[in-house]
Amino acid sequence: MRPSPFATALPAAGALLSLSILLLSEPSAHGAPPAATGADAPQIVPLPADALKRLKSGDPAQVKSALDDVRMSGKGGASAVPAVADLLQQGLAPALTQAAIDAISDTESEAGSTAVAWYTRDRNATVRRSAVQALAHTRGPAAVKALRASLSDPDPGVRGLSATGLGSMKAKEAVGDLFVALEHKVAEAAASIGQLCAGNECDRLAGKLGSVPFDVVTGGLDQMLFRPASDVSDDMKVKVVGRVRELGTAEANRFLRDVQAKWPKAWSQRVKQAIDQAVLATAASPGSAPPGAPTGQPQ
Repeated sequence: MRPSPFATALPAAGALLSLSILLLSEPSAHGAPPAATGADAPQIVPLPADALKRLKSGDPAQVKSALDDVRMSGKGGASAVPAVADLLQQGLAPALTQAAIDAISDTESEAGSTAVAWYTRDRNATVRRSAVQALAHTRGPAAVKALRASLSDPDPGVRGLSATGLGSMKAKEAVGDLFVALEHKVAEAAASIGQLCAGNECDRLAGKLGSVPFDVVTGGLDQMLFRPASDVSDDMKVKVVGRVRELGTAEANRFLRDVQAKWPKAWSQRVKQAIDQAVLATAASPGSAPPGAPTGQPQ
């Protein structure tokens, strides 16, 4: 949010208190008081009235200032997204391209996904990374399609961000693509699979233990184990815990103890029992921590 012009005018001793009173009592743009005034309440900065005019001016400096205002407004800048998308479709100088993608990202408006998706194929890897990050915020079918394609991008950063974005978007249709990406060493795909898998897909992820680095696979298994029972059944969680137990290694013990420590008291006692038994069964593995030792600390 831009600094208030009142902030420098008030005497230092009373500035913060007076400014707080002013902001809390000031009506919103629609004449109603703000819906929430808590410290965590989202702050929406109104888009300046001339922002659209500046976006369409053709003057790079004015366009840049308008894009900065859209970013500052966050979701409040959604009304400008069609104009920003038009600019991207027409083509902009590199610096303005980056600013336009970032502006659409900050609005989180799906209306910008199609325009941003085109830039996931840009020759500049930095632009492609920005585009896939933006699509994770704008979402929608166009975003999912572009991120699935970007799992095979030549740049590892783009591949990783695409995998993470698909997980955050709950794009369950992309699980098959994420498995292919995992097989091609896109480590971030494991966590997203763990967020999205259903039924045998979760067991298939556990089946990667031994062929994919342990910490990569368990990054996904951790995500899966802590999903609600409505997403992943207790039967599947017990089966996955059993797969980790079968490894009988110190790293398996450390992972299981970490899960044990985080398991919510009100959650399935059946799964908890399986975790407890797996911790005990792997405790004697060379390098395992003794009972009662802090989790995550190799001994």
